[in-house]
Amino acid sequence: MIETLLDRVAAPPVADARDTFLATLRIRVGARIGASAWTLVDQARIDRFAAATDDHQFVHVDPVRAAAETPFGGTVAHGYLTLSMLGGALGDVLPADPCVRAVLNLGAEKVRFVTPVRVDSRVRAVFTLDGVSALPGHRAALRLGATMEAIQPGEAEARTALTASLTLMLVFADETGRA
Repeated sequence: MIETLLDRVAAPPVADARDTFLATLRIRVGARIGASAWTLVDQARIDRFAAATDDHQFVHVDPVRAAAETPFGGTVAHGYLTLSMLGGALGDVLPADPCVRAVLNLGAEKVRFVTPVRVDSRVRAVFTLDGVSALPGHRAALRLGATMEAIQPGEAEARTALTASLTLMLVFADETGRA
C-alpha cells in the first residue's frame, strides 16, 4: 500500500499521540477515574489464593472453625488477596490507548486493611488519579489512589475494605511502534 500525505496527516506520530494521551490524563489529576465491576469473593477464590500463597490459616480456609472461633461468622479473604485484586480491577478503569504497550505495577504504598472481607462478599475498586509524570525512554508514571469497597453478606451498603496508593508505569511505543 502506498502511503499518501493524507495518511501521514491522519495518523499523528507516536510521540504526539503519547503527549496527547499524557495531557489528557494530567487534566484528570485529582479526579475519580472509575470503579471496577463488582466481583464475588467466594470460598473457592479464597481457597485458590491460599493454595497459591501457602497461607492456609483457618480463618481463611476452614468455614466451621472460623465460624466458631472468630467474630466474623465464617471465613474471610486474605488481605493480600483483596490487595492483589486491584490489578485486575485496573483493567476496568484505565483508559485504553493504542500508544500504550504495557502497564506495569511499580509498587503500593500506604496499604491499609480497613475491614475484613467476609466470604461471599462482593468487592469493587474505586480509583482516583493522583499524579502523572513523564519518564525517560517512552514511559510515564501514574500515581493512583485505590479504595476496595465491599458489600458483606446480609448488608446493603458498601464499606471500605482496603485503601492503597499505587504507582504504575506506562510503557509507550517508540517512533517505530515498538515498546
